[in-house]
Amino acid sequence: MVEEGAPLWEPSPEIVRNAKVTRYAEWLGRAGDYESLWQWSVDAPEEFWTSIWDYFGVVGERGDGPVMSGEMPGTEWFAGSTLNYAANALRRAASDPGRLAVISRDEAGGRRTLTLGELAEEVARVRAGLAALGVGRGDRVAAYVPNVPEALVAFLATASLGAVWSSCSPDFGAPSVIDRFTQIEPKVLVAVDGYDYNGKHFDRSEVVRDIAAKLPTLVARVRVPARETTGAPETRDADAAGDGVRTVSWAEVRAVAGPLAFEPVPFGHPLWIVYSSGTTGLPKPIVHGHGGVVLEHLKALSFHQDLGEDDVFFWYTTTGWMMWNYLVGGLLVGSAVVLHDGAATYPETGALWRLAAEEGVTYFGTGAPYVIASMKAGLEPSGLDRLRGLGSTGSPLPPEGFAWVHDALPEVQLGSFSGGTDVCTGFVGAVPLLPVRAGVIPCRCLGARVESFDPSGTPVVGEVGELVLTLPMPSMPVMFWNDPDGSRYRDSYFSEYPGVWRHGDWIKILPDGGCVIYGRSDSTLNRGGVRMGTSEFYRVVERFEEITDSLVIDTGRLGEEGRLLLYVTMAEKTPLDDDLVARLRRELREGLSPRHVPNEIIEVPGIPRTLSGKKLEVPIRKILLGVAPEKAANLDAMANPEVLSHFVPGAVAPEVRSPGGA
Repeated sequence: MVEEGAPLWEPSPEIVRNAKVTRYAEWLGRAGDYESLWQWSVDAPEEFWTSIWDYFGVVGERGDGPVMSGEMPGTEWFAGSTLNYAANALRRAASDPGRLAVISRDEAGGRRTLTLGELAEEVARVRAGLAALGVGRGDRVAAYVPNVPEALVAFLATASLGAVWSSCSPDFGAPSVIDRFTQIEPKVLVAVDGYDYNGKHFDRSEVVRDIAAKLPTLVARVRVPARETTGAPETRDADAAGDGVRTVSWAEVRAVAGPLAFEPVPFGHPLWIVYSSGTTGLPKPIVHGHGGVVLEHLKALSFHQDLGEDDVFFWYTTTGWMMWNYLVGGLLVGSAVVLHDGAATYPETGALWRLAAEEGVTYFGTGAPYVIASMKAGLEPSGLDRLRGLGSTGSPLPPEGFAWVHDALPEVQLGSFSGGTDVCTGFVGAVPLLPVRAGVIPCRCLGARVESFDPSGTPVVGEVGELVLTLPMPSMPVMFWNDPDGSRYRDSYFSEYPGVWRHGDWIKILPDGGCVIYGRSDSTLNRGGVRMGTSEFYRVVERFEEITDSLVIDTGRLGEEGRLLLYVTMAEKTPLDDDLVARLRRELREGLSPRHVPNEIIEVPGIPRTLSGKKLEVPIRKILLGVAPEKAANLDAMANPEVLSHFVPGAVAPEVRSPGGA
């Protein structure tokens, strides 16, 4: 077992000297240690965020209003300013049209590229096509598309018009998409008719018809054939689908060369709408503004990921996860972005590492589960001579995952980040100035006043508490869609501590500013008064090679201790026998505490996850407490809804192992 905090990587003097955050600090006249720079960024937020605008030369008019006014959740930023995200993303196209901007890969080996000039031309064409369909400032364009160039082009074209973008991945089921898009009343739906995943083709034409039929505000549907080459001669008759919605092809939408123009919009004008996971209740339609995203992504990608014009930036994601929005932000700092369409592990587990080697990726981002899968498969990635940084997010990465990255790629800085869809960035992460220690996220990000609150709302250091923000950030939601009085927004983040953002994660902030994330605070294990994040539990269980996945649930309620249940998915042809159960009990007792030995260990064929890969801890807990599965979880937001039946009380019997006295 790797000790938490074990040193793994140290930046060389050359890395520190050449880091983009170092150059920024020198420009400020604040050269020194990172912690001092962070402290200034949260003590003087007006100065800090103004410096981000000035340092990067944001394209727009800053206006003469205050940088920030009002308290959370009603803070207004850069009053009187105007700008446009797309203008900033494409700012280099006129001066350097031949620069590589987009690399698109699919799991079958297909490859496409776009230079900045070609990307700008495509955006101008689709902008004209959307405008011809009646799309203008404030209208919503919804997209049901994979991570392909057409998605990026359509997004930038939408943003250039001052319209509002919202996307779902085509692996979402129709009810899940309808739950999202009906809330925002889109004018146009951009949709693919099929996609490939894990070596199989999935026809989505029927699903798209179902979605379109439930969106009465649509004036048109834009059909993007699966893996269509941009510009292919493909047309469709009006209402070819027979559902009353005019259908046009991608080729038709981009048929006319239009001027590349950008609608100036206020700083907080809606840019896109993203959604909470939707595992319980109707997904929350979270709205981010042009200005907040531009400033936050310039800061985060440049200073924390250390990205710039010489970089090739890749993050494995779909269009249904906020990391897609973060990935395309690479254009803001001049990086080429790599779009991948398909499964991470097809045709084999090392597929993404091979892609990174072939494309000369300099920053590789993925979810923590892929790092763990690579570790368990014993992979030894090679050919990654240009790789400088590896990003991990989505769930806590255990110390063993940190150690594997260091052993496999000793020159690469691992950046474990934690934040959320809610702000489309990370609150805590890495920076090139600080070392990497096993299981420890090096710092709180610039401009993010992250604190750990104990149950009384008092900040604590060196103790696990609630992750809160006591200072607003520009990329916090400007609103939830269809929430006119803001009550749903306030209830989501500010009901526990008025005026303080409660994020719903457990965090420990170390005296030196390092952070450890322990998972969601609403799925915490509380055994005999000892609170523990589920990530600590998984760290022990998933070290066993015989176990491919696991889920731990504490059924306790307020004032009543319940049972601790461990569900495991076994490796192929591996039994859950008495020897394994005994070893699990021993490791959990010694690695955690006697209180955290499960009452039952239960074998199941799969662990329920969202489409973005997160374990459904809270919905499963509700099912175990008697809530019907269809009410506890949104089945269409799940990657594997078929496994839910195995978590209904009484559904499993022979595979249950009771460890006895714990």
